[in-house]
Amino acid sequence: MEVLLRLDSKIRNYMLILFAAGLLFWSSIGALLSTLPLYIEDLGGSKQQVGIVMGSFAVGLLIFRPQLGELADRRSRKIVLIIGALVAAIAPLGYQVFTSIPGLIALRAFHGVSIAAFTTAYAALVSDIAPVENRGEILGYMTLTGATGLALGPAIGTYIQENASYTLLFNTTAILGLLSLLFVLPIESFPVSQDVNDDSGAESIWQIYKSPRVRVPALTMLLIGLAVGTLNTFIPLFIKSIHIDFDCGLFYTIAAVSSLLSRFFTGSGSDRIGRGVFVTLGLIAYTLSMLLLWQANNDLSFIMSAILEGAGGGTFLSTMDVVIADRSLPQERGRIFALCVVGFDLGIAIAGPLGGSIAEQVGYHNMFGIAGALTFLAIIIFLTLSNKTLINSLQFAFGRSDDDFAYSTVVAPVPNFDDSENYPALSGITAE
Repeated sequence: MEVLLRLDSKIRNYMLILFAAGLLFWSSIGALLSTLPLYIEDLGGSKQQVGIVMGSFAVGLLIFRPQLGELADRRSRKIVLIIGALVAAIAPLGYQVFTSIPGLIALRAFHGVSIAAFTTAYAALVSDIAPVENRGEILGYMTLTGATGLALGPAIGTYIQENASYTLLFNTTAILGLLSLLFVLPIESFPVSQDVNDDSGAESIWQIYKSPRVRVPALTMLLIGLAVGTLNTFIPLFIKSIHIDFDCGLFYTIAAVSSLLSRFFTGSGSDRIGRGVFVTLGLIAYTLSMLLLWQANNDLSFIMSAILEGAGGGTFLSTMDVVIADRSLPQERGRIFALCVVGFDLGIAIAGPLGGSIAEQVGYHNMFGIAGALTFLAIIIFLTLSNKTLINSLQFAFGRSDDDFAYSTVVAPVPNFDDSENYPALSGITAE
């Protein structure tokens, strides 16, 4: 936490406002994780229909994230943040109106735009401002919003669903999204520095994907997205199907707390000993979590799986954000974030309907076994392809060498609003 205290006071206050906006946003999203599958089932939806509706969330992500990333680069991060928070405030109200399966699919896809916008702009903005030598630690602290919000949200959502009504649930999530918007509005719109000698902005999406600096992160994110999408969609129904007295909201809360705790060590650790080892550890944690669900039949199995799933997210996802930031220039960072995370979005989109079909054929247990095989494949890909050669990839994955594709490992001084050379996002801004 000391690194945050060393920041310019205006930047530190700016980050506190941004943190509050993120916390409210993720609480809104998290409140529906443990409740919406049950709501769809109560409306008469089958396993496959539940999967399709939940998975359609990622349709909005897939369609709009690249455009939103480009908007964040060419206009400002703030505009995209506003879009994300605004959709989070509006979409929950629609669940009370659109109660047919087609209507819920469309609404869920619209709701997905909120994450596409908010997460892309949030990660890019924090990366812009963070000093290079402390980028991992600061991103780790700032992404605690997701872990904390996903710990609070499911607990709030489950309590309201069990003790009040779905109407109150949806109204509460809308209010949380509105509060997030109110925190976003006073955020300054920092300009993004443009290097006139750099032509990265002219690259097409497919040209960017051809580069291994983007292709491998996107592919590993795809495989993890498949596993996470399967888990988020079917955990409530899985617990219900095996008739154990375990609160599914508790699963998400435990996972989120585990994610939160792991982020305290991951960010600073990646700055000191390298990004690769934490990506590897996160992938291993995800794999063990899925394998536990494959054999789960009691409370302890779900608790241990939740701990490992949360630790996987806290290490893999937060570190991958930093890897992507290291591998991108400020003027392309929004697009690179968007294109890498689209892999995660695609995985979630596929996971719902695919997982529903698999569950109907082989059951929930074997469905999670297949998810574990996919996360193990992600480990193999990262170990062998993450850098320019097999040897370099292995060394990077185990913390024995730097990232071949990182643009800069230069240690930057403590930031201030006049330091436009090391902090291009602050170019043209003066301290008050």
